[in-house]
Amino acid sequence: MTRKGSVDRARFVPRFAGLSLLALAWTAAFPGNDVSWASGLADAEPRSLSDASQGPGSLLLLAQDTTNEASEDGAQESAPEAGTEETPEPQTDNAGESAGEDDLERPLPQIITDLEEIPFPARKMRQLILEAARSGDVEKLRPYLGYGDDVTMLSLGGHEEDPIEFLKSLSGDHKGHEILAIMTEILEAPPVKTETVPGDVVYVWPYFYAYPFDKLTPEQRVDMYRIITHGDYEEMIQFGSYIFYRLGITPEGRWRFFVAGD
Repeated sequence: MTRKGSVDRARFVPRFAGLSLLALAWTAAFPGNDVSWASGLADAEPRSLSDASQGPGSLLLLAQDTTNEASEDGAQESAPEAGTEETPEPQTDNAGESAGEDDLERPLPQIITDLEEIPFPARKMRQLILEAARSGDVEKLRPYLGYGDDVTMLSLGGHEEDPIEFLKSLSGDHKGHEILAIMTEILEAPPVKTETVPGDVVYVWPYFYAYPFDKLTPEQRVDMYRIITHGDYEEMIQFGSYIFYRLGITPEGRWRFFVAGD
């Protein structure tokens, strides 16, 4: 490619060098003869190279130098401009999307329909609580409520009352019969295994506590309405989760909680 405003050296130099060599050959063969025709041929080419008048030897060197310059000029023209770097294409980060897809594809919690899958201490504690609740005597729950740091949580906000008296205060009849009936219905529903903290396993009754409402089958909805009313269900839909009473027992058989709310 010829740059605007300059001589096309790549085409000019070979012809100029050839004519110069012809003139040198004629001078060597016929010394003293008039070689003005050869020099005239050389002069017929454009005189844009100032070194052309310096003699035949200089012409040969000039032809070589200018040929190299032409090659360098072509390389410079094809090379990218200095300081110009190719901008790498931005990489798309799909981490957020992947996380969102993982949440959508997260498997449903396993409903435990066979209590034999639960460790024996947990099954035993469930049976003891259920028998006490069915008796109608709330006082029979006292041996299972624990003491000190192992006391059963009966309120998310805590309380200062005696545990049995507090359970009675939760009951609409103030004798504890209603709360015992709720406890019975909960423990007769299938549980679900939860592990909110790695290694801290708790079996929770009923499984609705950890199960998405929109995934419930018609049969499961009937089980749910044994525990809550449709009005309760609509409120929980607005809230976003199950907030009625649930009961948790550890694999070691400790009655961890019996609470409602969030």
